[in-house]
Amino acid sequence: MNERFVRRLTGVSGIVTAAALIVEVPLYFVYSGPPPDANVLTRLLLGIVGITSLAVFVTSFRELVRLARPDYEWAGSMASALGLVYTAIALVSTGLEAGAVIAADRPVDPTITVSGTYILYGTISRLLLALFLATLGLVVCRTDLLPRWVGRSAYVLAGVNLVFVPSLFFGNTPAHFYAANGWGTTALMGALLSYWLLAVGISTYRSSTRRQVVAASGDR
Repeated sequence: MNERFVRRLTGVSGIVTAAALIVEVPLYFVYSGPPPDANVLTRLLLGIVGITSLAVFVTSFRELVRLARPDYEWAGSMASALGLVYTAIALVSTGLEAGAVIAADRPVDPTITVSGTYILYGTISRLLLALFLATLGLVVCRTDLLPRWVGRSAYVLAGVNLVFVPSLFFGNTPAHFYAANGWGTTALMGALLSYWLLAVGISTYRSSTRRQVVAASGDR
């Protein structure tokens, strides 16, 4: 497996993750009350696609670090492990929500009725993402594996995620910005992650072409 292929895989998986999450997030705001099952299951399916693609992104990022800068393989492995734990948590939360909606005999809002997901989507996810982003930022800033803005923006996004870690103390009303399951803690942070992943995915994919051109020039 060569570096060019891994860069392309990392880029494409980041773009697919972002696309799925960007479409998913607005579906949470279509209805003011309990949404119909079709709405909930559609957004959950998009979330499953996005999170699965994110698992590919974090795994291929680790492989990219191993190929390009083996001296930082430990950090790439740490970022990948944190990212995979986050994806597992997100998939479990999605399964709990989908199960509740499928089993209910009337429309329900799983962001309220499925209490087990409050801190899974909130505090736990925010802390895992903060550590993942901080580690990714460290790798990028120390190795120049990707443009420096990727590492710096990862640090900023990690800090923003940390701000929402104490949200579990602030109730369970989704309409509140800073609740355990509030729109700031979950939807806003998901939107920020998705647009960041879109930019990083595009940049990583484009870097595979640039690196090839540089290598070809060096061979002459």
